[in-house]
Amino acid sequence: MSEHSSRDVVIVGGGHNGLVAAAYLARAGKRVLVLERLGRTGGAAISAPAFPGMDARLSRYSYLVSLLPRKIIEDLGLRFRVAKRSVSSYTPTERGGRATGLLVTRDQGRTRESFAHLTGSDAEFEAWRRFYGAAAHVAERVFPTLTEPLPSEGELRERVGGEAWSMFFERPLGATIEEAFADDLVRGVVLTDALIGTFASAWDEDLRQNCTFLYHVIGGGTGDWDVPVGGMGALTDELAAAARKAGAEILTGHEVTRIATDGSRAEVTYASGGGSGTVEAAHVLVNASPEALADLLGQERRAAAEGAQLKVNMLLRRLPRLRDAEVDPREAFAGTFHVSETFEQLESAYAEAKAGALPSRPPSEIYCHTLSDSSILGDDLVREGYQTLTLFGLHAPARLFEGGEDANREARERLLKDTIAQLDSYLDEPLADCLATDGNGNPCIEAKTPVDLEADLRLPGGNIFHRDLAWPFRTEEAPGRWGVETAHVNVLLCGAGAARGGGVSGIPGHNAAMAVLEAGTSRRT
Repeated sequence: MSEHSSRDVVIVGGGHNGLVAAAYLARAGKRVLVLERLGRTGGAAISAPAFPGMDARLSRYSYLVSLLPRKIIEDLGLRFRVAKRSVSSYTPTERGGRATGLLVTRDQGRTRESFAHLTGSDAEFEAWRRFYGAAAHVAERVFPTLTEPLPSEGELRERVGGEAWSMFFERPLGATIEEAFADDLVRGVVLTDALIGTFASAWDEDLRQNCTFLYHVIGGGTGDWDVPVGGMGALTDELAAAARKAGAEILTGHEVTRIATDGSRAEVTYASGGGSGTVEAAHVLVNASPEALADLLGQERRAAAEGAQLKVNMLLRRLPRLRDAEVDPREAFAGTFHVSETFEQLESAYAEAKAGALPSRPPSEIYCHTLSDSSILGDDLVREGYQTLTLFGLHAPARLFEGGEDANREARERLLKDTIAQLDSYLDEPLADCLATDGNGNPCIEAKTPVDLEADLRLPGGNIFHRDLAWPFRTEEAPGRWGVETAHVNVLLCGAGAARGGGVSGIPGHNAAMAVLEAGTSRRT
């Protein structure tokens, strides 16, 4: 590329949303340039080795798919598959001095039996069916709107209906859960979807927990969370290939340092190993955080975002045995394995972290990718029975890891130790006995705090959504037609921080591309 050139569209950042936008726009005949600061594309949605000497490519950051619309896969002709999980979740506990648990599967009969075995009756199972029936109703009506222009609040309320709207959009989720369920463990399993990457109480009046819950139960119109075959990198590699095939140019190792615009033309300045340069464009799409966008435009940042999770990747020689002998570990870890996530435990962990202490009983959830898709492992590891585990810890806000490298390391090590101890309390053998060792003789386990994620990926405050998730309707913060607009008509936000962003969905990328194409149509007419 010449030091000073011109394109129709420049996309800042080659994460999955930027690649979706690039593919759509290039297919529409636009001259598209993607500038990515790292030496690879994919952002947080990648497959990569995590342990030296081990033939395993893990989804090191993002790891499951729910919100990616089938429409995007079909529109772009992507060869990308997901594997359905037959088990939704398993939650171990102890009742009456007996190790037991709640197993939720696609088999309604088995799930009913598990509820009855745990609680003594069918009442909680029937409450579960009613509650998730209402959630499915919302999913069917809300999910199709995510790739359409933003509706008004009133328009979306009319689509959803009054009763379901009140349950999920108007009052704290904690009230809805406590009204629907009596068992503390069942209440906790429901609440977890409201706390993924979100530091909140079930009772917060700002309803951030409700918004997070919504996005975790509407994916695909079903709320299913699926396993990306080949790991998350299989998706972003395919997106990059689709964008290039359509004519987009993708340059890695090119960091954008400034965006200047007069509203009709923009100038993008970048730095690379070969020096620096500028590119002019009619539109600039920013596949980065709102904070990064403000910096590039020379504007003041809004209030800082904060992440609140511990991400742990593991490679095991075999799955551990469970204290609950009635459940096969291959079932228990195939779905979401909930650890210390009763309603009371979640609220207690939140209170401790809010008071400035790491949770004494850290809540977390775990799943095994390789039970659904072993292709991320080399043939030798598959033959020898190796498995992966991915752990996502809740209520670990970035503030508890700040204070420099030593403070982050000490807090990380302590939280990881306590988190594994909670898991071990439900196992019939220590997890450490099952961990593989890498080529250097070290246990195959790595942990990432919010501070680590900010350092690795520039996630603001380690927030996996770039900021608090936004309702899927027009608001004062997102008044535009597509939810990607900024104060500059030709600069759009296409990252997770856009309205209806968050998760591996491609929705902000799709919506930013539609906004650009609509603008071109408007100018011609």
